Amino acid sequence: MSDHHDLIRDQFTRQAVPFSTAPAIADEAMLQALVEATGAGPDDTSLDVACGPGLVVCAFAGVVRHATGIDLTPAMIERARQLASERALANVTWRVGDVVPLPWPDSSFSIVTSRYAFHHFQEPAAVLAEMRRVCRPGGVVAVMDLTSSPEPARAQKMNRMAKLLDPSHVWALTPADLEALFGQVGLPAPQSARHRLEVELEGVLARSFPNPGDDDVVRRMFAESLSDDAMALDARRVGERIRFAYPVVTLVARR
Repeated sequence: MSDHHDLIRDQFTRQAVPFSTAPAIADEAMLQALVEATGAGPDDTSLDVACGPGLVVCAFAGVVRHATGIDLTPAMIERARQLASERALANVTWRVGDVVPLPWPDSSFSIVTSRYAFHHFQEPAAVLAEMRRVCRPGGVVAVMDLTSSPEPARAQKMNRMAKLLDPSHVWALTPADLEALFGQVGLPAPQSARHRLEVELEGVLARSFPNPGDDDVVRRMFAESLSDDAMALDARRVGERIRFAYPVVTLVARR
């Protein structure tokens, strides 16, 4: 676990600024869609788990009474503080720390979220169980994450590519497997919505930090997938560039 934590800190210390400014990640419409999916209002207190640069926390802070974010990487929390300061948000709290266990008592928040993080967790069910624990009865737990194909060969190739791109990647679950986690931790079947995270390959590579030579392996994998969509990412050439789309699912359940 400590080795994996080191990988996460290494990757996201370097990604703090480029990740937070990537158009697909900072897209306000997608952020607001997550806020709206939870039914957030002025009486709520929210927690974003593995909050990264604080984009989700800041989006919730415009709606809820108080918004909190926790992340393992100090550089990400520093970037989150800067973002909150730029937006003059006073109703936010940040914490550097692990997410298993979460450092709050049971039923501390009315909304608990995690966005684009579950594919980095070695034990995603344990994280979701902690999210449920700190959510009050009647509150909302929401997960938004990248997913892989239900076809094993395509899922294997997609996850291999993702780990080459970002060594802290563990595994992107299928939508069905991610949804099944909710029942495993005692949450009801979640409401589900699917989206596409549309990106351009060289832009992704520019804000990632693969090991030396792995960027060219990733390029080759995408070039080879243009004919058969081997990674189920809708890879296609647009002019001189390769574009693709991560399948994303948002799952929302009331505790």
